[in-house]
Amino acid sequence: MMEEYKLFTPVKVGLVALQNRIVMAPMTRSRAIGNVPNQLMAEYYKQRSGAGLIITEGTSPSPNGLGYARIPGIYSKQQIEGWKKITLAVHSGGGKIFVQLMHTGRISHPLNMPEGAQILAPSAVKAAGQVWTDSEKLQDFPVPKEMTKEDLLHTKTEFVTAAKNALDAGFDGVELHGANGYLLEQFLSPVSNTRKDNYGGSVENRCRFVIEVVTAVAEAIGKGKTGIRLSPYGVASDMPHYPEIDATYKYLSEQLNKIGIAYIHLVDHSAMGAPVVSMELKKLIRKNFKNTIILSGGYDMERAEADIQSGLGDLVAFGRPFINNPDLIDRFKKNWALSQDLHMDLFYTADEKGYTDYPLF
Repeated sequence: MMEEYKLFTPVKVGLVALQNRIVMAPMTRSRAIGNVPNQLMAEYYKQRSGAGLIITEGTSPSPNGLGYARIPGIYSKQQIEGWKKITLAVHSGGGKIFVQLMHTGRISHPLNMPEGAQILAPSAVKAAGQVWTDSEKLQDFPVPKEMTKEDLLHTKTEFVTAAKNALDAGFDGVELHGANGYLLEQFLSPVSNTRKDNYGGSVENRCRFVIEVVTAVAEAIGKGKTGIRLSPYGVASDMPHYPEIDATYKYLSEQLNKIGIAYIHLVDHSAMGAPVVSMELKKLIRKNFKNTIILSGGYDMERAEADIQSGLGDLVAFGRPFINNPDLIDRFKKNWALSQDLHMDLFYTADEKGYTDYPLF
C-alpha cells in the first residue's frame, strides 16, 4: 500500500519538521520581472506546497550574481517583501520552503545585470557557450574578472546577508548552490579555478572558499537551517571533468560534516545526459556526512522509495514532474497517472502560461 511508503512519512531536516520526504527541486523559471519575486510566483509555489520541502529557484545574493534574465535576488528591501508573499503562501498550504542562494559567477552577461555589477569568478577563465539576454538574444559568455581578496570577503558577506534576509522573508532555511557550474562550484574545479594563492591548487585550497561561505552562513542563521547542493560529475555551465573529482567531494563532505549543516543535496544529472555519479561516490558521501542527504536526478516514485529504504538518501527531490503536476504528492499517494503534457518551450518565458496553468488531476 502507498500509505506504507517511507516517502510519505514525516521527517526532520536540521531544525525543520517536514510533512513528507518529497522535495521540490530548485528550478529556474525566469518569472521575476526586474529580479523581484511577485504574486505569480507566490501562486506557483503555493500550488506545489504539498511537497515536504520546496527549494526555490536559484536566487542571487548579489547584483553580481544575476547571471540570467528575470531571476530573483534577495539583497534588496523590495525583493525581501516579494519573497514574504511566497513564504506565506507556501506555509498556508502546509509546506516548508528554503531559498536557494545562487551566485552565477562567470555564467553571466552584462545585459542580464544591473548597472555597476561585475562578472566575478575564481579566475579569468571564460566559459564556453552562450547565455540568453532579453535585449540581444543569445550572447557569448564574457571573460570574468578574477576575484581579489576584497572580492572574496565581500562576496562571502553578501551570502551571509542574503541568508539573514531569507529568514526575515519567512524562509525556513537556505540552500547554498554549490552545483551546476556556478560560483561555488567554479572554485572546486581546477579547470575554472587556476589561482596560485591559498584558494587554488590543492583539493583543500579549492574547497576553501566553499567551506568559508558555508561556515559563515551556518554561524549567521544556524547550521540546522543551512544546506548545500553539490553536483559531482555534472557538466552544466562548461564544467569538464578533472582527475580529482572523487577526492574533492570526499574532502568536502568530511568538512561539511564537521560544520554540521542540515543537509547535502546531491544531484546526479545523468538522466539529462551528464555522466553518472558513481554509486561508490554516493555511498562515500553518505558515509562521511552524518546528517540528511537529499538525492536528486531523474527519479520516479519507485526508485525514490528504494533509495530511501536502502539508506542511500533520506529524502528525494523531484524537478520536472512538479512543473506539470502541481499536485504531484496526491498523484503519487493515490497512484494517479502523472501528466505527460510538459511545455518545455515555456520553461523560461515571462507569464503564467506553462507556469501556473497546469491542471490538477
